[in-house]
Formats: sequence, C-alpha cells, structure tokens
Amino acid sequence: MNVPRRSGRAGRKATAKDVAGETGVSKWTVNRAFRSDASIAEESRKRILAAADRLGYRPNLLARSLSTKTTQQVALLVDDFGNPHKLPVLKALTAALQREGLVATLINIDQPTDHVEAIRNADQRQVDAVVLLGTSFRDEILRERTLRPNSPPLYVLARESRLDIVTAICCDAIRSMREICEHLWARGYRRPAFMSGPPTLSTALGRMREFEAFWRARGVAPVAELPAGAYDRIAASEAMARYLSATPPDRRADVVMCENDALTFVAMDVARFAFGLKCPTDMAFVGYDGADAAAAPSYDLTTYEQPLGKMAALLVEMIVGRTKRASVDLEGRLIVRGSS
Repeated sequence: MNVPRRSGRAGRKATAKDVAGETGVSKWTVNRAFRSDASIAEESRKRILAAADRLGYRPNLLARSLSTKTTQQVALLVDDFGNPHKLPVLKALTAALQREGLVATLINIDQPTDHVEAIRNADQRQVDAVVLLGTSFRDEILRERTLRPNSPPLYVLARESRLDIVTAICCDAIRSMREICEHLWARGYRRPAFMSGPPTLSTALGRMREFEAFWRARGVAPVAELPAGAYDRIAASEAMARYLSATPPDRRADVVMCENDALTFVAMDVARFAFGLKCPTDMAFVGYDGADAAAAPSYDLTTYEQPLGKMAALLVEMIVGRTKRASVDLEGRLIVRGSS
C-alpha cells in the first residue's frame, strides 16, 4: 500500500515549497502547474503534479482566492424543483464547473423562501457569478442587486432573458419550434393545442409564442392553451382533464404540444387512461427537453433535445472569462417518435 510521503516534521501538511524542493522549480511554478490556464511546459506540469501526489500536496484554494480576487464559487438559484428536468441541467452544469475547478453553491429559492434573502446570501459569499435556474425572478430584484458595486454577473441557463443585465444561454426557441411545427404540419395536424407551465417573469420561455406564431401564419388560430401553471404532475393532470372534459370530441386538438417532457408524460397518461384516447390516432403529443423517459415504449414521445452539455460548457467559458459575455441560442435536435 502506497502512502503519500510528507516532507518536514511529522503531521505537517506538504506545501508548495516542499514540492518545489522536490522538483527543482520555484514555488510560483508549482502554483502555475495547478492552473489550467497557466503558461507552463506540459512535461514540467506532469513532473510537478506527480511530486505533489507523492507528497500529498494540494493547493490552498482560499489562499488562491485572496491572490486572484475570486472565490471559485458560483451560486445556482433554483425555484422549481418540481420540474424533473432540473436534475440533468444541474448534472451538466456542475460537471462543467468542476472541470474548471469551480464549486457550485446551490441555493433553494422555492416557495416560501424569500428570493431577496436568497440573493443576499449569494452576495455575502462573494461568489464569482450567479446562475438563475428558475422561473419567478422579478425584474426589480435583479435590477436592484446588479446596480450595487462589485455585484457578480447574472446568467440564466436553458431559459431566455428579458433583461439586458442577465446573460442567457439557451436552446434556440425559434428554430426548435419551427422544426417541431413543420413536422406536425407535414403530418397533417391542423388543430393544435399547447400546454404551458408556470407564468414566467424575467426568465422566460419563447416556446408557446413561437408555436402560436407558426400556426397563425398558416391561418390556424387561435391555438388552444392548456395552462398547467406549474411543472408538476397534479397541475398537468388537472389542466389536461379540464380541457378534455370541457371540449367535445369533434372539437378537441389533434395534437398537443407541451412546454416540456414532464408535462407531456402526464398529459398523455390522462388522455389515454382517464379518457380512453389512443395516441397518436385520437390525439398526438410532442414534448420538449429530450428526457430519457421519452424513449420508453410506454411513451415513445416525439421531443426536442436541448444541447445541455454545450450550453453548460459555454456558460462556464463565459464565467471564467475565455468567452465574451453575450446571450446565445444554441441548436438542439428534433427526435421524432411514435407519439406524433
């Protein structure tokens, strides 16, 4: 069994000076070896890292923060934990952050937590950036905090931003909805409906807007809206049941587009099991996100897959300063299955 060797007196933690003495370089060179953006020969980096591993040395991130004036921490503010898509979003984002040596501080701002206090909490930790992963951020809160000196930059992932002060990295709503709608139009659907999620404020989704615009341009209007009001099973179930109960069979939508896959799964179950409809013969369904469960035979759901890995990587590039801050829309992928 190999045990890391430590220099100096027993029990003392190894330092950069110890590694420098072991490898014949300066302690400043040792410090650079642990930074991915530092200029150092690859052979020297490998030799220093190997020596550090033998000695059990790890750089002091708190000390590095003092010298770089960064904390290597990014606050993630989440307020819709009922949305199962949050887990793959968090997985992609935290993986991208950790590859850069950054640490995510997760702050739960779901109700009844006070959003103002949550954002103050993030500020007090002197984080390098704040990433919004929710739906109900009010304009006045975001504007007030960003006007303060030295406030960290604000980003929103997988949603659009209606504020110039919030940089958005999201899936292209215009392109994705056009691809979805063109697919539906080609299949002959002419009575579309849209199930929406929670009403949005500063961070928005343009999916319903683009969906309605497509059908309106082709003389199909209005598009029936099924407002769920939240990304959860009960809300989606009630919205679908209300619509089907109130709408005569010959006037029902022939295809229902849902704001995300989570809503679609519930809407499909209600239509099939509570009302006896066949999919896609009686009613077709389309989701959004590209959730793993969409491929299950029980749903066989047509969906639009968001490029989460690319979105998270680009966001982190902006946080660390390798890419200029600017809102970006990325292309995803339409996956056509049996539900449509």
